[in-house]
Amino acid sequence: MIFRLYIDRSCREEVIANVHERTPLIDEIERLVLQDSAADQMPGYRDDEIIMLEISGIECFLTENERTYAVDAKGEKYLVRKRLCELESTLPAGFERISKSAIANWKQIARFRVQLSGAVDAVFKSGYVECISRRCFADLKRRYGL
Repeated sequence: MIFRLYIDRSCREEVIANVHERTPLIDEIERLVLQDSAADQMPGYRDDEIIMLEISGIECFLTENERTYAVDAKGEKYLVRKRLCELESTLPAGFERISKSAIANWKQIARFRVQLSGAVDAVFKSGYVECISRRCFADLKRRYGL
């Protein structure tokens, strides 16, 4: 194994590891690196990349096929290694549960769209659309006067 450290104060900090396979050592290195990152960021996984996502830039978190994803301001999905209930307790104010399988960033919602069936969708600034459950919409309606 080779270790290289470059110190350049003008660059954004980044840790890149080229490995043959994921091992407990790699998991521990990842944990240590991510533990030191700012509290307003979280790791998002896509393909073979780990991307630090700004929490304020995330439009919503959702669950699909028993996996949790974050949708960013470009409408791209990143795997997040936390459950919605864990996220719900740690996310800052402005994130609201909009269904059993989604948490939305209230500041990123551009508009609400009512369908003929009576269902209500949250349309985010990126154009991503997520359905709001009737129960959650009733709570949001009371709380925010919609």
